[in-house]
Parts: sequence; structure tokens; C-alpha cells
Amino acid sequence: MSWKTAFRSFYYETAEEPEDINLEPARTALLVIDIQNTYVEVPEDPVEAQRWQPFFDRMNKTVIPNTARLMDWAREKGIEVMFARIACQKEDGRDRSLSQKKPGFNYLLLPKDREDSQIVPELEPLGNEITVTKTTDSALTGTNLRLMLSNMGIKDVIVAGIFTDQCVSSTVRSLCDESFGVLVVEDCCAAATDQLHRHELEIINMIYCHVVSADELRTFC
Repeated sequence: MSWKTAFRSFYYETAEEPEDINLEPARTALLVIDIQNTYVEVPEDPVEAQRWQPFFDRMNKTVIPNTARLMDWAREKGIEVMFARIACQKEDGRDRSLSQKKPGFNYLLLPKDREDSQIVPELEPLGNEITVTKTTDSALTGTNLRLMLSNMGIKDVIVAGIFTDQCVSSTVRSLCDESFGVLVVEDCCAAATDQLHRHELEIINMIYCHVVSADELRTFC
């Protein structure tokens, strides 16, 4: 199924197919969101490890290798490669947003210099590629990412990363609200479950972004 007809929610079931996409490399950025060491660490609890195994499989077999290839393609094309990661400035996390202080899965204490907060080695930034640190879901909220994108003349942003239904979705909505064109690469993203992943893609597709595969993306410029 083509990106023009896939991942359609109720709102867009009968909508016309979108026009072809043509990206200008000099005005395009690839943003890789939150693919950090902490999220590929298998829990010590065997029950939790088993519960999360499908996510780890998708990360290790699909998301990380596909994103690495996507980054290579972007660099070759002259597309700006950028990163966002969750990291607080204070060791005790006092500077975190409320969403990262609440108990539960989203409780995050990742000081910026600690190993578990770093981007996974397979996707390490090169040279002067920009990384923003955030204590929010959206990579635009609380960072100067929007300003940097604007200063560099970026018009379209390609998004990869995790979690589809959380930081990816929040960032996509923020980018759209700031009038950037947004493409989400579905096989470079993951949520905790495939059901959550696919459902969120249906929610954001066609209104906040266009959801495409990595292979389809490569035909756009």
C-alpha cells in the first residue's frame, strides 16, 4: 500500500490522495528523537523483559538499522541530520517538566552526562550535527530547535525515533503548528506495542504529517 492511502483514520478515509512530495535537501532536516541507551536496556525482571521483548526486537532489528541507513542517505543528499534526547541538566532532575516527574513509565531521571541518557552508538552524531536536550515530550518545547530550524532555512522535517505515541507525536504536532512540513518514517519509529504504534500513526497522518516508509522517502529527492 502506498503512503498516499496507508494509515488513514476515520477523518481521512474518503479524502483525496495527497500530491507528490518533492524535498529540497538544503531546506530539509532529519530529526532523530530519543533513541537512547536507556530504551534498549533489557529489564532485570524476567516478566518485564518478556513483556517488552517485541519492542526490543523492533528496535534492534528494524528501527535502529533503518535509522542508521536513513542517516547515511540524508548525509549523502546534504540533508541536515539533527537529534533530540531526553536529558536533564541537574543531577537530581529538578529541571524536568512535570510529565517526567510523575510516577510510572514516564518518570525519567536522565542526567545529561550519564551513559543511559546518551544516543545509542549505532546512531552517534557526526561532526557538528546538532543535538538538543529536552525534559519535555516535544522536541520544540523548552528548546531552541524551532529557532535553529528557522535560522537554517529548513522548511521540511523528516522524523524518526521513539515513542511514536509520545515524544514523536508531540514533536510532530509542534512542528506542524509551527508550519513545517513533516514526514514521519514509520519503519524508523516504534511505540511500546505495534498496536500503539499503528494507531498513533493513523491519528497524526494527513493532518499533522505524512506517514511514509524509508524506501518511499528516498524517492522524494
